[in-house]
Amino acid sequence: MDARFTEIPDGETTWRFDRAFLTSNWTCIWGRGCLGILPEADARPGQGCCSVGADLDGEEEALRIGAFAATLDPARFQFATEAAEGGVFADPARGSTRIVEGACIFLNRVGFAGGAGCALHLSALDTGESPIDLKPSVCWQLPLKVDWEEGPGEGPEVATVRAWTRADWGAEGETMAWCCTEGTRALVGDRPVVESMAEELEALVGPRVYLELRQRLGS
Repeated sequence: MDARFTEIPDGETTWRFDRAFLTSNWTCIWGRGCLGILPEADARPGQGCCSVGADLDGEEEALRIGAFAATLDPARFQFATEAAEGGVFADPARGSTRIVEGACIFLNRVGFAGGAGCALHLSALDTGESPIDLKPSVCWQLPLKVDWEEGPGEGPEVATVRAWTRADWGAEGETMAWCCTEGTRALVGDRPVVESMAEELEALVGPRVYLELRQRLGS
């Protein structure tokens, strides 16, 4: 077994967790020194990782996001007019969210009276719901990444949970000036990732596996 990973079997899946990242004090620093994902690092609060549209995980997720978008209060959704006129998807295939004025259509810009940040996230908080239920899965999972691969022989598939890297952004990663999981700039959280991202991890792997993970990592 690779000492870098904690392995937890779960029926037809074996989960592998990157110990170094999950025990680190990484935290999202959007609006608090995040340098964004553009070719030039920019510490001004604003776009974070929303400079590109969110890739959607299939038709079901696209339908869900489209339905939620139609219910957003324009007072909390800066680009509500643009959404009503041209939709929230980049193309008819609905594979990703639309870019408006250089970033995701759901990103309320700094200075917007209804609040800066993801309109879907803000709406969830307003109604007491979890942002996980309203946002595209890639958005609430970041910077967690799951790599799926076939297990050996007839064994269970293997799912490796780790941090996103520059390479995971594809060609866009080659021109990014900064990636938040690189270096130490975002290692300023007050608790390890396995605790600070408890809701996200449990949603990914289920409550039983998550509880064992917490116990195995000593948290």
